[in-house]
Amino acid sequence: MSNIVITSSGNELTSQFDKRFGRAEWFYLLDSESMKGRFIKNEFIDSNHGAGTKVAELMIELKVDKIISGDFGPKAKELLEKVNIQMVIIQDSTNIKEIVDRIVV
Repeated sequence: MSNIVITSSGNELTSQFDKRFGRAEWFYLLDSESMKGRFIKNEFIDSNHGAGTKVAELMIELKVDKIISGDFGPKAKELLEKVNIQMVIIQDSTNIKEIVDRIVV
């Protein structure tokens, strides 16, 4: 089983992919085995500093294996690398459903 997170600007499959990691509004958590997913609100979006690190810690708690985003800050990247969470960077202006469909293929 693999848990994949996609950064999102909203809480619908038609929502735009958010290229920000720590400041993304939402995270789409997908179980790649069952292909069931749910949206999680980013409670750290308005943090004065350290949002990326706090989100990285949340990803560890959620037992995420892979994160798809547009960018990762240096501290978040270092923490995610340390716990072997794969970071996939894409620059597409697309929506969540299109990214999920690519994962399925």
